[in-house]
Amino acid sequence: MKAYILAAILTTAAAAGAGAEVWDLDRCIGYAIEHNISVQQNALTAHEGELSVTEAKDRFLPQLSAYGSQSFNFGRGLTADNTYANRNTTSTSVGAQLSLPIFQGLSAIRRLDYSRTALKAMLEQTESVKDDVTLNVITQYLQALYASEMLAVARERLAISNSELTRRRQLLEAGRIPELDIYEASAQVSQDELSVVNAQNDSILALLDLAQLLNLPSAEGFEIAPLADERLPLLSPDEVFANAMHNNHAIRAQQFQAEAAEKNVALAKSGYIPTLSFNAGIGTNYYRTSGFQNEGFGAQFRHNFAKSIGFSLSVPIFDAFGTRNSVRRARAQQESVRLQFDDTRNRLYKAITQAYTQAIGAEKKKEAANRTVESTAAAFEAMKVKYDNGRATPTEFEKAKADYTNALAEAVQGKYESILRARILNFYNRGL
Repeated sequence: MKAYILAAILTTAAAAGAGAEVWDLDRCIGYAIEHNISVQQNALTAHEGELSVTEAKDRFLPQLSAYGSQSFNFGRGLTADNTYANRNTTSTSVGAQLSLPIFQGLSAIRRLDYSRTALKAMLEQTESVKDDVTLNVITQYLQALYASEMLAVARERLAISNSELTRRRQLLEAGRIPELDIYEASAQVSQDELSVVNAQNDSILALLDLAQLLNLPSAEGFEIAPLADERLPLLSPDEVFANAMHNNHAIRAQQFQAEAAEKNVALAKSGYIPTLSFNAGIGTNYYRTSGFQNEGFGAQFRHNFAKSIGFSLSVPIFDAFGTRNSVRRARAQQESVRLQFDDTRNRLYKAITQAYTQAIGAEKKKEAANRTVESTAAAFEAMKVKYDNGRATPTEFEKAKADYTNALAEAVQGKYESILRARILNFYNRGL
């Protein structure tokens, strides 16, 4: 499939350029989040958490049920005279029962509290997955722009080589240089043409990877807009970390999970507390015995109608250590969540420190590369003048050209590395 899309882009690149749909970074991020499968899966998990909260609320409601039964007995049976006789009996019963929880040992309240906190953790985890998608899109977006500019550098190198080949052909016609110089210039053009093809493939593949990251149905006609040349402020790692502890969704999810684990321990302890419930019921029945005079069906239903109310108290004394084991499991889970939170916090601080160090280094690299571009461009122009006047060798000219184009490549790399590291640091700082 990937080879097919790549072939389609290669064959339609020229035609699609004019009518291609240009996507900016914000649109790419929004589309990726909307269509990402992991985000959708976490959204479903959060929906299950909402159902758990609803279920916990429903535990406060009473339970009402109706019943009905019909039975037939045949053969010998015990009579009222304490003797046995062959008799057939029929029994019909109907009624309704109500059970209302009055005190559930705090389990219903604690379960609702736990479910609400767990839901908060699920929602934050969903946002954390969106953050991961956002970072991946930013990284791949910048990679695609970097590959595009590297293609421009390769084309600049090829343009210089073509210009030099044309110049040498003119000199050869004038008899001022040997034919060997033409072969060298032609070989350099061929080498630079190959570099352009490789850079073009890298650019297409980077754009294709971005399109697939967005889950686009097709990459045909997909183009991205360049980013504005912005300089984001670099805050200290400690300041960014302090903000991330309040804003980062992964950290907030871990915090809610730790809080939910604590509430789960309290929920498990509810098994030690007695429960009290109110019960009520109504019912009637009809009974018929063969060989005896039986009252009618309607009369029996009226005369046998009964009502009942009562209270039920359950005091846990010994449940085969079931509650104790549940509490121990809940505490072990709480400790596991705490260790996971510590690990997430440490990895976050490490990532922020690393991003800050890389951002500082990338900024210095970009500035140095820009200065190198200026100096090598001036040196190349001076060398070109000397070479045109026959005061420099072809080797010196090619070295000056290589220094200039390599500096351009270094400047492009420094530019996008600086943008990426600054955006990552800003991402951690804002939690957006």
